[in-house]
Amino acid sequence: MTDDLLDLVDPFVGTAATALPPPTGLAATWWAPKPQVGNTHPGACHPLGMVSACAYSGAYPTGYGRYDISTEGMPTSLADVQVASGVTHFQQSGTGAIRKYYNYLRVTPMLEPLDALGRTWALHDEEASPGRYAATLDSGVLCEVTVGPKSAVHRFTFPEHHDARVVVDLSLGGLAIPFGATVPLRARLGTLGPGAAYGEIVVEGAPLAAHLECDAPRWRQMLWYDRRLMPGSTRLELGDIRPTTLRPFGLMWAGPTSAGQVVELRVGFSLRGPERARENLVADCGPGPASFTGRHAVTARTWREHLGRVEVDGADDERRSVFVTALYHSLVKPCLALDESPFWPTDGPFAYDLSTMWDIYRTQLPLLTTFFPERAVELATALLHICEEEGNFPIGYRMARGADRFSRQASALAQTFLADLCALDVPGLDWDWALVHMHNDLRRTYGEDYLLHGVAHPISHTLDLAFGYWCTERVARRVGDVALADELGRLAAGWANAFDPATGLLHDSTFYEGGRWNYSFRLVHDMAARIALAGGDDAFVALLDRFFGYGAEPVVQPGERPGPAEMAAGYALDRFEGLNNEPDMEAPWAYHYAGRPDRTAEVVHAAVHQRFGTGPGGLPGNDDSGGLSSWYVWASLGLFPVAGQALFLVNAPSFSESRLQVPGGVLTIETTGFAPPGRSTPPQYVRAAWLDGRPLLRTWLPASAVRRGGRLLLELGPEPAAWGTAPADRPPSFPPSHTAIPTPPPRETP
Repeated sequence: MTDDLLDLVDPFVGTAATALPPPTGLAATWWAPKPQVGNTHPGACHPLGMVSACAYSGAYPTGYGRYDISTEGMPTSLADVQVASGVTHFQQSGTGAIRKYYNYLRVTPMLEPLDALGRTWALHDEEASPGRYAATLDSGVLCEVTVGPKSAVHRFTFPEHHDARVVVDLSLGGLAIPFGATVPLRARLGTLGPGAAYGEIVVEGAPLAAHLECDAPRWRQMLWYDRRLMPGSTRLELGDIRPTTLRPFGLMWAGPTSAGQVVELRVGFSLRGPERARENLVADCGPGPASFTGRHAVTARTWREHLGRVEVDGADDERRSVFVTALYHSLVKPCLALDESPFWPTDGPFAYDLSTMWDIYRTQLPLLTTFFPERAVELATALLHICEEEGNFPIGYRMARGADRFSRQASALAQTFLADLCALDVPGLDWDWALVHMHNDLRRTYGEDYLLHGVAHPISHTLDLAFGYWCTERVARRVGDVALADELGRLAAGWANAFDPATGLLHDSTFYEGGRWNYSFRLVHDMAARIALAGGDDAFVALLDRFFGYGAEPVVQPGERPGPAEMAAGYALDRFEGLNNEPDMEAPWAYHYAGRPDRTAEVVHAAVHQRFGTGPGGLPGNDDSGGLSSWYVWASLGLFPVAGQALFLVNAPSFSESRLQVPGGVLTIETTGFAPPGRSTPPQYVRAAWLDGRPLLRTWLPASAVRRGGRLLLELGPEPAAWGTAPADRPPSFPPSHTAIPTPPPRETP
């Protein structure tokens, strides 16, 4: 068995089209409407750091790889092999069509004249591990890159050549697909002395600065513009750049090399100017000149500590690799950039790359809250600053002020995140300050319709806003504002307006990436009333069974460039999307509320073991900044967070034992009767449970119990038992007059 956690991580997972074995059973009935590719990249990243660095081909959507733009079906290849024109920075992770692709500051080692800048070379011997990426270009140059929280260090090993060079292109941004380029609006760059230079570009309103140091002192150092050298020039300033006037520009170091000669380029980044970028470089990498080995060692150690927060036993290296890689992908985004906001003058938390918040709020943000509460508080504080400065909580926030909020996707996501932190009483947040913004934000955009009409369309926003009011009510009660809390509680009850009692499903409406079936099984805060609205336990379970494909025939997945008729026929199935997309990712746990945790076990078993695998094609859809990967982490552990409600649902785990490092110590999840699961094995069921030695009949745990640690023992078996079927043992519901999460001791057997 592999000992080093980093050896288990495969950053290439998700970089290619889905290539999982043909599904069987339930999994064969699920239909995947979105792109069947993870859209990850294997580049060097630091946990929740500002910077990523990876080979750049210009392909969709991260700049790495060989795929054309795709919004459904299998992606179309642009090239037969992996190629790159250099290494860029600030890649997205697992996203789809967000219209913001970064890939700024391309660094290219070259043996050719500057005119060849922009051509692509085939990549050979690619390697990737947490914090390091390496590949050899067709030219024979070995490219390696590692990163710190706010820096990148490149190491190039050259063959013998009379005039090798390292070229830095500050004019590049975005992708090479149509309409994918990012044009800098302004730029300034110059030299600071031998081996040192600076550059700053304004891209989509964000001032991105870099301080660069090259450790080839005998090489020439110069600026270039329009692929022509500027001998003797030490400064270049460009203003009011337009797509029609843009010409490539940048910096270059050049000189002769002997075979195997190594050249390092250190780059510090900042959103507050070149001098801050220099300070960040020194803080990350020391005074230099060489720093690749030291920086990589620190980043690898940081990754090892982060990934070591969860240890699992009872699986072979392949399944452990899938798990640890999923945990790795869960910690790449968002980018936390302390003291780096370019938009407000004070220091403090700043965050970007929240492009997929409607994906991550259910699973990835609870993962941060559980294992890294100090980083969760940092992110929450950044969100509150954004709301204070811009007037809204973002649904998506990137390295550009106020752009692309993705508001049609969802509403009130920050309220969900903040409610979990409030329920756990995590220190570091001013809850009076938070309450003001949580309340005000609910009355904007779709919230206006909700207040005026009691419903908002797309109808999923009605569920979002009602839950946002419930989450905000909890914060109001914490700070003692009873009058406001009562008002919020009344508005929280509006979730029922979204449902049609005649069908037990949502009313007809427009929907973002899905249909009413995909959104009808959200875990609302009053699930008992939700189930009653559907006609009771049996009727609700029947709806879920129909949705998850019990008794249905296998379906055919969309192929490459599927046509409208093919997609319409698939959507008409009204079927679970099989983790290909996120709107219905919490639906498998809805069975818990109807006393059928056995059904949850069956669906989750099929998803965990048939929809995730090893290798580049190991993901069923876009990873969406860890939203998908963090679902896998929780599902494999047998705990699923109900975001905003500060509780976890218990299910059969995929490991015989897990140890979770939580703020209060270690939570150990142990099993008896465990049989190693796999693609062809039947599911296992929780037959009985004990928490710290006392019988646990409930199918859930308050988040406070998970946070303080202890010992959860699960008895597993091949057949379901009575565990979790009685009404008293189901997860709690919160009708309008009931707002507090109960934290009773585990109920003992009679």
